[in-house]
Amino acid sequence: MKLKHNINPVLLQFINFIVLVYSLITYIPWYILSGSKQAIAKAKQVKARPVNNKPGGAYRSVNSLHCLASVLYPGCDTLDKVFKYAKTKYKDKKLLGTREILKEEDEIQPSGKVFKKVILGKYTWLSYEDVYIKAVNFGNGLAVLGQQPKTNIAIFCETRAEWMIAAQACFMCNYQLVTLYATLGGPAIVHGLNETEVTTIITSKELMRTKLKEIVSQVPLLQHIITVDGKPTTWSEFPKGVIVHTMASVQAMGAKADTGNKQPSRPVPSDIAVIMYTSGSTGIPKGVMISHCNIIAGITGMAERIPNLGEKDIYIGYLPLAHVLELSAELVCLSHGCRIGYSSPQTLADQSSKIKKGSKGDVTTLKPTLMAAVPEIMDRIYKNVMNKVNEMTSFQRNLFILAYNYKMEQISKGYTTPLCDSLIFRKVRMLLGGKIRLLLCGGAPLSAATQRFMNICFCCPVGQGYGLTESAGAGTIMEVWDYTTGRVGAPLVCCEIKLMNWEEGGYYNTDKPYPRGEILIGGQNVTVGYYKNEARTRKDFTVDENGQRWLHTGDIGEFHHDGCLKIIDRKKDLVKLQAGEYVSLGKVEAALKNLPLVDNICAYASSFHSYVIGFVVPNQKELAELARKKGFKGSWEEICNSPEMEKEVLKVLAEAAMAANLEKFEIPVKIRLSPDPWTPETGLVTDAFKLKRKELTAFYQMDIDRMYGKNVK
Repeated sequence: MKLKHNINPVLLQFINFIVLVYSLITYIPWYILSGSKQAIAKAKQVKARPVNNKPGGAYRSVNSLHCLASVLYPGCDTLDKVFKYAKTKYKDKKLLGTREILKEEDEIQPSGKVFKKVILGKYTWLSYEDVYIKAVNFGNGLAVLGQQPKTNIAIFCETRAEWMIAAQACFMCNYQLVTLYATLGGPAIVHGLNETEVTTIITSKELMRTKLKEIVSQVPLLQHIITVDGKPTTWSEFPKGVIVHTMASVQAMGAKADTGNKQPSRPVPSDIAVIMYTSGSTGIPKGVMISHCNIIAGITGMAERIPNLGEKDIYIGYLPLAHVLELSAELVCLSHGCRIGYSSPQTLADQSSKIKKGSKGDVTTLKPTLMAAVPEIMDRIYKNVMNKVNEMTSFQRNLFILAYNYKMEQISKGYTTPLCDSLIFRKVRMLLGGKIRLLLCGGAPLSAATQRFMNICFCCPVGQGYGLTESAGAGTIMEVWDYTTGRVGAPLVCCEIKLMNWEEGGYYNTDKPYPRGEILIGGQNVTVGYYKNEARTRKDFTVDENGQRWLHTGDIGEFHHDGCLKIIDRKKDLVKLQAGEYVSLGKVEAALKNLPLVDNICAYASSFHSYVIGFVVPNQKELAELARKKGFKGSWEEICNSPEMEKEVLKVLAEAAMAANLEKFEIPVKIRLSPDPWTPETGLVTDAFKLKRKELTAFYQMDIDRMYGKNVK
């Protein structure tokens, strides 16, 4: 995993000698002053143990061997009580922050396309008390509009402060919040709204104009649309019987409402807090019913893995709040006195697509200490930084590589490198504001190369975790002093995990040296089931003889000797080839997706054929350079559609596959180069950038037929 340099061997020996002398001189004072002795000891400790000696016995964190944790604070067993506790404790402290738009302008690109660019001001903040009052008023205003306790209300909106205010209002009043991704396609939105029979939807002017306008006539029960960012322009096609309100007007109704004689309907722990529709990576989105006690158990487990979490922390919120990772992370922060500053993928960094050149992105202004990310975003950062390293002068590049390799050796031993951090990696660290102390990663597997890169260059732990919507986002998170890669950590204190034999794939919980099998998660964070889908609920959830509820995840894992889990496969990703070999599509993709030439890749295999094929989104700069070297001229589309260039890319993939020790039958034999990227807007990946295999298969069906030698008309 070390980077390669081209330094003269004699000079390299001299540099290594200087580094050795420096290490010897600084080791003793560093060891005494940094307190790293304790961290090194913790990293080597066993983190989880099986509760019994039987094969397939459940593993629990060593901090919850005898009793799983289920509440953050005594007596706070519902989300409204958690927020009231936080409001009382942190009353005047800042909670939710939003940047003011100072200027918005159109920028014409060389291609003729027009991109919107913004110049943003400072963050303006709402205190815990401000948010609480706004949430109370909004909840009362919804009651004036006819919303009843234990009935559904939908939110279809970008990540922003108003989303969290609306959610807290629903938690207080016991309204069941239906969450839908802002990037879902029309049919999926209609399905979610009609299945949950909502009469009110909370949205933004932009989404109302671009998404709801086309489908609102297909939602017959809809009566109220509430826009969080002011009154929309007149909508002539608006169906009769649907009234548009602003969030401010509903809050004003709530502030005036007479609630003195009316006893509020407060939730109990078993009441449904959220019906969270999944991103639909395997088909039509499913509505997961998540109770108050499910969410509280989950955030209790997550919070325990973040040392010294408190008022000094600033979290940047930019992932979709309709995703369980982001909602859980923000609720953890809200309950511990942290500030949450809102952002978006388009305004996150100085180089983001909507930030006008020369002005500051959100991380530069906010300087967060905590951040959550999905692997796709981390992979992009990794590739962008490494591309910049390759463009450096020979001296700069070799200096960076020496520092990188030196730090890799040090952190593998549990040591820190303050001099390298200050002199070499400070500029890279500033890409995320310069203050990040913990990066939380979830949503999909993170490659070992990217994880180690983030550890080294951003000078902080990467807490890779594992959880599902069906487990309220909770399962495992790596501890901050665990600098191993490729693992997802030990079970959280709120849950236990066991491995069940999967005979078809050849995984058994009696395997040596590590027990392997399908991952089952048990605990109070395991959700109620799927909305109006009893058959699927019975399939994915079971209850054992002790009354413990278990989620069958479909993922394959192995437990290491220290109780940490590693995800090694997925049942749905395993395909049996014509000759009987099993291919893990995820394993193939993981081996190839970090190549500079590859922006994204989807492996495909069929049981009726003997080889693997793939669809590749190439990196435009890298592929254009490869085409230039091979003497191929043409437009971007012509390069991607060229059989000659497909063969050249296949050679690069084959070399990387062999270096990653893939079996010969696992290496793609044919590929299709895609000139267009896969984004959530295309419907080919989820909001967490997980591949939608069904949609990708349908989209590339003609190419699949061609690559498998079928006649294509």
